[in-house]
Amino acid sequence: MKAVYISEPGGPEVLEVRDVPSPVPGPGEVLIDVVAAGLNRADVQQRRGFYPPPPGASDIPGLEVSGRIAAFGPEVSKAFSIGDKVVALLSGGGYAQQVAVPAEQVLRLPDGVDLVTAAALPEVAATVYSNLFMTAQLQPGETVLIHGATGGIGTMAIQLAKAYGAKVAVTAGTAEKVGTAKAFLGADIAINYAEEDFVASLKTQNGGKGADVILDVVGAKYLQQNVDALADYGRLVVIGLQGGVKGELNLGQLLSKRAAIIATALRPRPVAEKGVIMNAVRESVWPMLADGRIKPLVAKSFPLEQVREAHEYFDSGEHMGKVLLLL
Repeated sequence: MKAVYISEPGGPEVLEVRDVPSPVPGPGEVLIDVVAAGLNRADVQQRRGFYPPPPGASDIPGLEVSGRIAAFGPEVSKAFSIGDKVVALLSGGGYAQQVAVPAEQVLRLPDGVDLVTAAALPEVAATVYSNLFMTAQLQPGETVLIHGATGGIGTMAIQLAKAYGAKVAVTAGTAEKVGTAKAFLGADIAINYAEEDFVASLKTQNGGKGADVILDVVGAKYLQQNVDALADYGRLVVIGLQGGVKGELNLGQLLSKRAAIIATALRPRPVAEKGVIMNAVRESVWPMLADGRIKPLVAKSFPLEQVREAHEYFDSGEHMGKVLLLL
């Protein structure tokens, strides 16, 4: 099969399409003929040498795919048939024509979503649902602040939070992205962080109140501002480190607000935990996709042979929504 390998840490130029042996599904795994794969920030970090795959995972990048069931390993208990259209959450291996994945991390497509577009769903749906609702316990009527409004995570988080009855505030870096977040995705408050202080702007537009939940992909660069932006009993959930890994924290301020900081990563979790999350996604998110309350947003798709161009486009930050590779 054809697959993408990282020849050495670096920019998009280090990505190479190679002919490699097809994977063989092990116990409890299914083999998927991949139709499309989603790009994620974790793929970029792996390409740069900052985020190696977990022990035992494929060196091939790619954390989510859509495709068809091609074969079964032994001891697969989940009810699938050959040819079923599915999506899968991966620890690696998605940028390839085939991938073997534990059956617990595989779901049939939601109604109303085509097989290619479905590749935009598993990683972001699992990340957003597990963090906003399973971890932060976001409630209807609470205010959630989402950084990176128009990326894959942001576009899903805005729609899910709105569907659950939360008040949604977001940050983005251009007037166009701010406009998209409000007009297309339904954000209640959209802040251009390049032009205004997001803490002050949030409180001004939210009746003087901060955010009950913050979903943060930036990390250290935003740590103090995020704590400033938290309401009493607020929960800051850090899921990315685009702005660095080390920052100073005023614990007194955190104590006075009775607030919490939580950091999570999806990729290294055990299969059983991922299975629980995927089941929750199937039960809670898939119906919203089926009835149109949530719509996957795909910015652009590239054939596998243009994986370097796909990463250049992703790195540019111009995209609004997911970037896909077509196998």
